[in-house]
Amino acid sequence: MANIKDLKKKIKSTKGTLKITTAMKLVSAAKLARAQHAIQSSRPYARELEETIKTVSALVQDYSHSYLEEKLDNKRAVVLVISADKGLCGGYNSVLAKKVKQFIGASEDMDLKFYFIGKKVKEVLKDTVNIGTHYKFEKSDPSLLEIREIAQELGNLFETGEVGKVYIAYNIFHSAMSFESTVRQVLPMALAESEKAELKEKFPFDFKYEPSPKEILDTLIPETYVTAMWTCLLDATAAEHGSRMSAMDSARKNCKEAIRSLTLKMNKLRQAAITTELIEVVSGAESLNG
Repeated sequence: MANIKDLKKKIKSTKGTLKITTAMKLVSAAKLARAQHAIQSSRPYARELEETIKTVSALVQDYSHSYLEEKLDNKRAVVLVISADKGLCGGYNSVLAKKVKQFIGASEDMDLKFYFIGKKVKEVLKDTVNIGTHYKFEKSDPSLLEIREIAQELGNLFETGEVGKVYIAYNIFHSAMSFESTVRQVLPMALAESEKAELKEKFPFDFKYEPSPKEILDTLIPETYVTAMWTCLLDATAAEHGSRMSAMDSARKNCKEAIRSLTLKMNKLRQAAITTELIEVVSGAESLNG
């Protein structure tokens, strides 16, 4: 059974942990505010850009682009996994690792190679998958230029036929308390025949293009691909900060509860010691009075 001295040490240690978790929560909250603004600003642009590409590519006749070509006979694929470099963020990394394992199980007919941003999921998968490049950056959050370089590297693998598909595994940000793990195909950007038919029915007329449709699509398709990858990173970053803020808030509450419980236990022991001493004094006085 713990004595008063041990309980005082535990209370002091828990108070130190409380200070750390509170500080980490505040830092994550500040980072989350910036990351949330970034993803909420980027999503409408990415969505409209993707819809524009779908519409124009479905309506324009006799147009082809390497990013739109399906390579049905090519069973090789790369998966870019975006996870965290640090822990203490709840289930952020473990849930994503589970999703990737499910994807691997459902893709047994494919030859998958994994590339990584962040090391936590890599540490979980390194002994079971084919590891490619682990990307590292000058700052904790990569810039658009750095993501563009990664996108071009993976895009080149697709264009040259070295792989038939490019996927991104990441966490989609919903709120500070909620995220969703997913594996998204970013290449090829081919439309299903049903989608093409639906768009042609929705837009039975022809558009006037300036410059030509080919010039527009040749410029916008690579930009749409890079923007999709950039949006995935912003989603993952916001989800990480939100998950870490929630985890630190829970840890802070647990610290407060532990301090309250330990203090109550210490006070009970102190009260019991005082009561024992009083009993001994009274008993001694009674024996002296005979």
